Order: sequence, then C-alpha cells, then structure tokens
Amino acid sequence: MTDWTRERVEERLCEAADVMRRLPPVRVQGYYNLWPKVLHAFSDLVGQEPPRLKRPPPSPEAISRMEEALDWLRWLEVDDAKLAWARAERTPWKMICWRFGIARATAHRRWEYALSVIAWRLNGRRLPAKRSRRFVVEGTRALSR
Repeated sequence: MTDWTRERVEERLCEAADVMRRLPPVRVQGYYNLWPKVLHAFSDLVGQEPPRLKRPPPSPEAISRMEEALDWLRWLEVDDAKLAWARAERTPWKMICWRFGIARATAHRRWEYALSVIAWRLNGRRLPAKRSRRFVVEGTRALSR
C-alpha cells in the first residue's frame, strides 16, 4: 500500500462523515403507527413539489472504513479531533473559528496538524515528543510531493 498523505486522510474522514449522514436514524423501539396510509388524489398532488430523493444507505465496506477512520481521531487531542471532524462534515471555517474561539489561520494550522498526525501514525512512525508541530506538518508535506 502507498504511504498515507494528508490528502488521503482528509478524503477518508470526509467519506466517514458522509457515511454517518447516510446511516438510518436511530428510533425508539416499541412505537408504531396504526393509522392507515393517506391516499392522495391527483388534485391534491397538483402544485406540490416532488419528494426529495434520498441517497441509498452506505455499504458494509463503507461503514467499516468509517469505523476505522473514527478510531484515528482518538490519536488526536480533543480539540484537534473536534476540529478535524467539523472540517470533514464540511463546516465552514467561519463557524469553526467562532466555535473554537480562534483565528482562521490558527484553525487551518491545527487542521493541518491533525491530518499530519494521523498520516504520521498510519505510516508507522512514532510522533516525536520534542519536535514542533511544524516539523510534523512539514514531514507529511514531503510525502505528498
């Protein structure tokens, strides 16, 4: 298998967020409806918007990849994991900055660092304790070239 890069890690996290959105909702068991289905006449349907099509549920392989990607977030600090997941869910930077109380550049640096830590660990390397965050980011940036 090829080396893990930040782009591949980002792609897998975005796929995991997409799979999470497509999972069926959790429902309380034991409740059901006894009302009959409403049959609409043609005149009732005139002027209504067509129902929105839903994407199919994810495949078992996609769910397995999602679970694997969610385990990666445990390698990060809590705030970095929340930021990485927020970006995977395609949350705008402005909302992330407001939520964490940080500037846009700081949020981007932390996001890059989170992806770099995951890529670093997936490539079988130990995270250096006495090195800066920039060293880890630059180390994974060299892989993506």
